[in-house]
Amino acid sequence: MNTEEQVIASLEAALNIRLDRARTNAGTPLLGALPEFDSMAVVALLATMEERLGIVVDDDEIDGSIFATVGSLTDFVRGKLAA
Repeated sequence: MNTEEQVIASLEAALNIRLDRARTNAGTPLLGALPEFDSMAVVALLATMEERLGIVVDDDEIDGSIFATVGSLTDFVRGKLAA
């Protein structure tokens, strides 16, 4: 599973939804576009990604722009994995 697929799977698990994988890509909007994706869901998503992907996200790293699209979130995770 590549990083984007892992991010999508983490989104589905944290939000308890099923995304249309055929239509979900780097440009798919998240925050403000998915009704399930609110501030509490951000916390759940971060916890899910930390557990599944073995990354650690510090509070001062969290910025709304990270959650703009699947691509921006994937880029953030890639950066964490590379660190």
